[in-house]
Amino acid sequence: MRIIAGSARGRKLLSPEGMDVRPTTDKVKESLFNIIQFELADAVVLDLFAGTGQLGLEALSRGAAQAVFVDASGRSLATVKRNIAACGFEASSRLVSSDSLAWLSRREGKYDIVFLDPPYHRGLCDRALPLLPPVLSENAVVICETQADETLPAAFGEYALYREYRYSAIKLTVYRKTDTEN
Repeated sequence: MRIIAGSARGRKLLSPEGMDVRPTTDKVKESLFNIIQFELADAVVLDLFAGTGQLGLEALSRGAAQAVFVDASGRSLATVKRNIAACGFEASSRLVSSDSLAWLSRREGKYDIVFLDPPYHRGLCDRALPLLPPVLSENAVVICETQADETLPAAFGEYALYREYRYSAIKLTVYRKTDTEN
């Protein structure tokens, strides 16, 4: 696992041992960042269920201004902290030790890009999406990574499913604010 583009390109990232964390594959990660490439400059990013932190770190490498990494696992947060240091992003990163759903209910900050990559088949995206609107900036984009057979809601708040992308057994679901003028 590595950073694939930007200022930290090629930096290797650590992953906790065991099956608790399932890092996003390079193919899916590259596709994800192609989808949002023009929205990364100076963005404030929220990496929920951070795991290794690779999505937030890739965003920072590609020009995001800040990233907040939220995870309940101490092992995962220790790994994220080491990965942040390996990439030199300490000044633009914040670690939060919390259950992602509980943290969302506190409504801290405004985010331009939100990554949700929770453990599969636990309904965590379904439960997190309705909690997001208060922390989303005006033109935020929300990306959920799930197994391809998981069905996510068509909308939450003012946000609607924009597009789904399938990569073998993995699906990326992108949400954007609905156009209220049409």
